[in-house]
Amino acid sequence: MRAQSQPALETLLVVDHNQALLDRLTREYKEAADVRVLANAGPRGLSAGRNTGIAASRGEIIAFLDDDAVAERDWLRYFAEGYADPRVMAVGGRTVPIWASGRRPAWFPEEFDWVVGCTYRGLPPGRVRVRNVLGGNASFRRTAFDVAGGFATGIGRDGDKRPLGCEETELCIRLGKARPDAVLLIDDRAVIHHRVPASRERFRYFRSRAYAEGLSKALVARSVGAAKGLESERRYTTRVLPAGVARGVRDALLARPGGAGRAGAIVAGVLAAAGGYAVGSIRARLGGTRFRIVEIENGDGQEGGGKA
Repeated sequence: MRAQSQPALETLLVVDHNQALLDRLTREYKEAADVRVLANAGPRGLSAGRNTGIAASRGEIIAFLDDDAVAERDWLRYFAEGYADPRVMAVGGRTVPIWASGRRPAWFPEEFDWVVGCTYRGLPPGRVRVRNVLGGNASFRRTAFDVAGGFATGIGRDGDKRPLGCEETELCIRLGKARPDAVLLIDDRAVIHHRVPASRERFRYFRSRAYAEGLSKALVARSVGAAKGLESERRYTTRVLPAGVARGVRDALLARPGGAGRAGAIVAGVLAAAGGYAVGSIRARLGGTRFRIVEIENGDGQEGGGKA
């Protein structure tokens, strides 16, 4: 982050209920004027951790980077360019996987790279308007949180074994409802490289993550309505995935490695996600929505600083 061509105003490291890590990072950065180490002030999980950083930050633009990712040098610069239009409330980027094994598993379809937190085949190239940005490589205007509140707790990752997600999807849809004129962008020049551990290269994780995505999408649909909650997913499942299956079958017929596996994985992923959505919908109807929206307040009482 210190090597960014667009310097950051500050870097906040939020530690999610891990006292040993908090102590170590506090010691390591105690002399650093540009880095602050914070403990997650809410319940365990990604959403509360992000909300903690938002409340403590001073910038007008707030960018998020996962702890297992590395940003390219111009990452923040491309984010900042997107905010020249005052209607823009969020800008996301492109996330490239770094596979632990050194290369993509032959059976792993690019259409499902979201399973490992990366940009997937089917997203349009360039700088384009989208329904939602992807949370591991994203930025927001501070005023977006003033309008829509923070990330919903109880919907994304919270340290449980179930790899849930969609907290950024729910926030972006909520932001669009609160500000119908809001523009959300993805700029594929804003690149980060995301490490994929060996455990996530296995089909077992692929299937469990797809199932968990279905559970999460059911919660999102319950919160914001199925029309908005599944708007992008309809195009994805009716156009992008059938094309992926066709490519896999073609490659299998041409004896190219992994073709049959990729086609089968797409079908299995769709079935797993659909099953998760069905179960999640039933649970939501029986038990109600399990997450809550928090209001974000700037903890230091200062106005935004003009940089990310």
